[in-house]
Amino acid sequence: MRFDIITLFPELFGPLLTSGITRRAYESGLVEVHFWNPRDHAEGNYRRVDDRPFGGGPGMVMLAEPLGKCLKAIRTERAEAQPAPLVLFSPIGQKLNHAAVQGWSDSQGAVLLCGRYEGVDQRFIDRHVSHQISLGDFVLSGGEIAAMALLDAVARLQPGVLGDEGSHQLDSFNPALDGLLDSPHYTRPEMWQGDAVPEALLSGHHARIERWRREQSLMLSARHRPELIDQARAAGHLSRMDEVFLQGLDAQNPQP
Repeated sequence: MRFDIITLFPELFGPLLTSGITRRAYESGLVEVHFWNPRDHAEGNYRRVDDRPFGGGPGMVMLAEPLGKCLKAIRTERAEAQPAPLVLFSPIGQKLNHAAVQGWSDSQGAVLLCGRYEGVDQRFIDRHVSHQISLGDFVLSGGEIAAMALLDAVARLQPGVLGDEGSHQLDSFNPALDGLLDSPHYTRPEMWQGDAVPEALLSGHHARIERWRREQSLMLSARHRPELIDQARAAGHLSRMDEVFLQGLDAQNPQP
């Protein structure tokens, strides 16, 4: 798959593409990443890519013209029969979640627009942007961090990128966990500063270990993300044993 990134600061992506286990995805070509600076498509001695907003107000707005020329160059190089989606990272976008990441990981890629300043001229958005994505209810200084988050999440789902092929299948929010949070993890030593590893994990009894992990997943989800329990219940993913365990939690922690 191929991602073309429109950004004024391509140098910010360097460590992402060359560090950590996900670099395998980029080095192998499983995930191709190409950078495009709209300043290269701007006119004048200063290669201006922004201007003051009509109507007044603070900040600057990214100009539609250099963005349009930049996008045209990308479309020409990609030479696709069906143009790849153009994604803008913005506060009004849908929040990125596991299902969306899985969808992008199974796609042919996209063009990612990293906005800056107060935003992008709305005429460019209306004409060209097909998807808008948000990381949450807060504002970043630019879309680069959001683009990195999407790239990293997509890269780790590609075959052969992670050391264990099945490791991502037990991530939080994964369908293999019925969309719940992952259970806690422990490693050596068995005793650390007076705290022991849970006995179930040392038992060697696979069914007991799996049940412990399931109950921890249920407990953490109920405590920190109760909406995930509701979603799993509505989808029919909770067993009778799960419901009995959750009822026990409710009895231990009655609502005021």
